[in-house]
Amino acid sequence: MMIEETDLPGVVEITPRRFSDSRGHFSETYNAETLAASGINTTFVQDNQSFSADKGTVRGLHFQAPPAAQAKLIRVLQGVIFDVAVDIRVGSPTFGQWVGVELSDEKGNQLLIPAGFLHGFVTRAADCVVAYKCSATYAPATEGAVRFDDPDLGIDWGIANDAAVLSDKDAVAPAFSDLQSPFRYEPAS
Repeated sequence: MMIEETDLPGVVEITPRRFSDSRGHFSETYNAETLAASGINTTFVQDNQSFSADKGTVRGLHFQAPPAAQAKLIRVLQGVIFDVAVDIRVGSPTFGQWVGVELSDEKGNQLLIPAGFLHGFVTRAADCVVAYKCSATYAPATEGAVRFDDPDLGIDWGIANDAAVLSDKDAVAPAFSDLQSPFRYEPAS
């Protein structure tokens, strides 16, 4: 696996090696031992999958607060998305900064987003299927969200904000300035 740091420490792009032949290709998409050898020791306990019919569908920006905070490992089974992480760890030198990575079934890359970050994505093709591993189970009482188009974040989703296909819940998500983040930055020792 190729593991590349992004501009936000802890958010990494992981690209599994592909073995191709006349039948197609094979990839080992997750191996705890391989990741641990690279310093990634996240234990995943739940797998999720979403289908988005329309290009321009935005899911996010979401988080779960402690004690149900989630790290996520996101990959695309079909289509292409622009996947975004935003640091919301109070005291972090990158608080409020975001990074985006295009993930696709063609490339087979994945994005690891630790707890303490908002997560969201926009579909760049119709009929996208996205799978992601989570380090904690879904806990609705701990859910939080921020508007995808918040001007304080200035995320370039690659679409006009008024063209985004949103859930009712995401359409009324609060502003970043209203966020009372439950996460605190803990520098590496």
